[in-house]
This record gives sequence, C-alpha cells and structure tokens, in this order.
Amino acid sequence: MPEKISRETERLVSRLRFRHLRLITELERGGSLRAAAQSLNLTQPALSKALAEIESAFGFALFTRNARGLTPTAQGRVALRGAVLLLEELAHLRVEAAAGENAVATVRIGAPPFVAQGYLPEVLKKLLQGDPPVRVQLLEERVPVLMQALVQGEVDALLTSYPMHMPNESGVQLSYEKLFEVDLSIIAPHDHPLTRARKVTWQRLAQEPWVMPARSSMARRMIEDCFTRDGVIPPQPVIESTSPVTNVQLVAAGIGLSVAPETTVLRNAQNLSLVKRVRVSPPIPSGPVALIYRMAVANPRVAFFRAALGLSRAT
Repeated sequence: MPEKISRETERLVSRLRFRHLRLITELERGGSLRAAAQSLNLTQPALSKALAEIESAFGFALFTRNARGLTPTAQGRVALRGAVLLLEELAHLRVEAAAGENAVATVRIGAPPFVAQGYLPEVLKKLLQGDPPVRVQLLEERVPVLMQALVQGEVDALLTSYPMHMPNESGVQLSYEKLFEVDLSIIAPHDHPLTRARKVTWQRLAQEPWVMPARSSMARRMIEDCFTRDGVIPPQPVIESTSPVTNVQLVAAGIGLSVAPETTVLRNAQNLSLVKRVRVSPPIPSGPVALIYRMAVANPRVAFFRAALGLSRAT
C-alpha cells in the first residue's frame, strides 16, 4: 500500500495543479515572464500572479528576479526537475490508459546498441511472457543520451554500460545495480596479418586505419584510454559509427580495425569467418553493465523489468 503522505505534502497537493508545473517549466525555458506569457498565451500579470501562488504552495522562491529576467534558485532547480518528471509521467499515463480494454503497462527501456542487440532479446522475451502483461518501448542510443532520457523521465530504466565514476550533475538520485562485466575485443578482417600475431602493441595498432564507435560512447573512451596509457596518441578514425553491427560489417569489408563487445553479434561474425580478434597487449579492461533507474519514487514498471532480469525485490 502507498505510504501515508506528510502534512506538508498534503498541503502542496491541495494547492498545486499540473498546469502549475507546466507554467514553471515554461518560465525556465523562456527565462522571463514576457517570453513565458507569450508562449502560454497569458498576460504577464496573470502569469506573475500564478507564479506567486506556486511559490506560496511550495513555501519558498523558485526563481530570482533580475534585470535579465528569471533564474531558478537552488530549490527551484529541484522543483523544476520534479515538474519535468511528473509531466512526462502524466503523458505516459494518458497513453497507457487511452488503450481502453487493451490497456497494459508500457515499460520504457533504454540501452546502447551492443546491449540491445546482444543481451536484451532474452530479457525482453521473459518480460513479455510475465504477469501482468506489458508492452515495451526500447530506446537504443549512446550512453549520454540515455542518461539524459532517464533523468527527464522519458524512460523508466536503463540497461547500459557506464563509467566507473558516473557524474551526477543532474541532481536526480539514481540507483545502480551492476549486472555483469562486458569484454571488448580488437577485431580485424579475417585475413589481416595482425590476426596471426601472438602479441600486438598499441603502438602498432595506431598505424592502422580505424572504424571507431561514436566519440561519446563508452567503448570509444575505453579504447582511447588504452592508447593513452601506453603512451600512444589515439588514431583518428576513417569512419565513426554508433552501431556495433555496422562496425563489424565495415571491418569485414576491409576498411579498418575496430573494437567490438563480446556479444552474439561478434560471435556470429567470427563463426562466419568475417572477422578475427587481434591479441593486443596490454588487453582492454572489461567494463561494467548495470541496471540504472531513478530512486525517488517506486516505479512498478521498473519492478517488472527487474523481475525479468532475475533480480530480487528491491528493499
């Protein structure tokens, strides 16, 4: 059962409306009463009065007023993050409920392409076969884009690689449940001379043309760190691509070397003799993959996803 809410929260609920959340997000976006009033088709006095009511309901100022317009206060930034999440959740709730008798929960999951293609299919199969029935929306993107989507409430959870020291500039508390380590391999066309060498240095690899993941991806950062730690300037790629499937095919075509996670995609390519591993020394360290979700409020859709991953009930 839901926990009993505090008297302060009851007071806020009785005075605050969803349209108030829309007003303050537009005030932040516009940066002034004038810009927000034009966008919302309101007069400035009406918007100013509404802002005073909203700040009275919260019990503190959300914006500072100056000659340039409006700037969120520290407390205001927290309220604005919550407003964005609540508005996104309301839109999601409306879509779910609008399905009528066919209404089911829609679990929104984000993952980078190599996780989506290599690890998610069996997990999603379990999720769809579970009880209650659900639908799934899958967002395949680079990790920074996924983190932004999670913070803004556009997805419920991520199954993703992440840096060991994850920045938390958003101010949104996130839960990280490490699931496994993923290994990365240097790959080359199956007949490339480097595939026959017992040990290849990073200095030697820097002399080859490269097909690289996107600059903001975890794989790109990890491989560039390997070059740098060995005292080598990372090579500039001839092609950048966000898709591990595409990268494997580009390597098989003889365009250059690349880095690929040890997933079904790479194993299938090796079985077809399209590409082979290059034995590099020192090797690329493995990277963590985790379930990441917002901590503030218990989300039943996250619970469905955790069950499909075989995780115990959150405490």
